[in-house]
Amino acid sequence: MDAHRLLVFRQIARSGSIGAAARVLGWTQPAVSQHLRHLERQAGLPLVLRRPRGIQLTEAGRTLLGHADALATRLHAAADEMNALAQLEGGTVRLAAFPSAGATVVPAAMSLLAARHPALDVRLLQAEPPEALELVTVGEADLAVTFAHDGQPFTVPSGLVALPVGEDPVRLVLPNGHAQAEAAAVDLRSLAADRWIAGCERCTAHLERLCLAAGFTPDIRHGSDDYVVAQSLIAHGLGIGLLPQLALEAFHNPGVTAREVPGLRPRALHVVHHREAGRTPAVRAAVRAVRDAIAG
Repeated sequence: MDAHRLLVFRQIARSGSIGAAARVLGWTQPAVSQHLRHLERQAGLPLVLRRPRGIQLTEAGRTLLGHADALATRLHAAADEMNALAQLEGGTVRLAAFPSAGATVVPAAMSLLAARHPALDVRLLQAEPPEALELVTVGEADLAVTFAHDGQPFTVPSGLVALPVGEDPVRLVLPNGHAQAEAAAVDLRSLAADRWIAGCERCTAHLERLCLAAGFTPDIRHGSDDYVVAQSLIAHGLGIGLLPQLALEAFHNPGVTAREVPGLRPRALHVVHHREAGRTPAVRAAVRAVRDAIAG
């Protein structure tokens, strides 16, 4: 198949219509349509269904889009690698990270990169792990900082690699006036009657699993994946919660107290990138900087 036409097809799929793709590419709509027809003849199958307000991918189109995304990523990695070789690790690295890492680990890593490789341009994209993995998969980010709670399966899409870079302890967060606020460590079983503040979908599932293992179902009254909001709710006595150490380092409300829970394991931190991108000097330098920033 013609690689250039694959990239044109990718733009059609990502834009949602032939007209929108033509505007992005700076071509005429008939020229884009002609490339699509040639590609469909090569594939031997229809790739899109024309709709009044755009296009819909067929099963063959969805399958081919995965290969087109991989091709775009390979081409971006090739361009970055050539640029890095020419500029001694110059070029651009697009890094996706979840909010608490984006407020703590990533700025430290970017500072290290600025000192080590002044020509390297690092761009931060904020995204929760599922969205960050999608950004890397489709080639809109070069690497992602992600997390997985203990006991949760951690898999990455085909073609990506995940490198462990550290751990993030999880703390019990209580309002200062709570009966357990002065305890060195708290048993979850003593909190069965408390109200809880939950976080993102993965964090909520982790909270529910821990409480069930302790013998009770948590009374979840509020939910927010914003650690500033969660701490404010806790500080006002509206519940208690579990927050990772990175969130507490990014922002610590003076009205809350963090305590350890015996047996509560930290969440694992990973850097994820395309297998091919691992050969790019700029990506390797970014991975090292993230690992060093986490290590302190």
